[in-house]
Amino acid sequence: MPTPPMQDLIDHPRLVPSLIVGVSLSALAIAFAAQAWGGLDPCILCIYQRYAFGVAFVFGLLGIALGGNPAARRALIVLGGLAFLGGAAVAGFHTGVEQHWWRGTAECHAPALDPKASIADLREALLGTKFVPCDQIPWALFGLSMAAYNFLISLGLALACFWAARRMSARRWT
Repeated sequence: MPTPPMQDLIDHPRLVPSLIVGVSLSALAIAFAAQAWGGLDPCILCIYQRYAFGVAFVFGLLGIALGGNPAARRALIVLGGLAFLGGAAVAGFHTGVEQHWWRGTAECHAPALDPKASIADLREALLGTKFVPCDQIPWALFGLSMAAYNFLISLGLALACFWAARRMSARRWT
């Protein structure tokens, strides 16, 4: 009995890992472009969300390199899905901070100043510290912030990775 075309695509040894690499690179490129050309400086939680895409990128590259080993490929796709799921968790937390549902991490708040410092030292400390608060929404579309979109996208990518890994057959694609 012939396999359905979708199954042939999923069983291709480098397709799903290549998609993980491409999506991760695209997400990172968009984030860096928004920072460089859009003037949207990232807060610490935004930077943490980038790490998830970096980790998924590495798992995707390993999946491409080990495409001939179905068990390794499947495991790396699951690990990529876990990286996306971790990114969704950080993005969901960030969305809650933006909505003031809960308080962010210590790095999300302005640095503490020494009350005994001189005016010159306070001025130097304030001017020398670049700080972006996590609870401010610098950009939104249809009422959703970038963190909210990242939550939805990362969750979808995680589910897609888990689905693809589950659908992969044990046979080697030739």
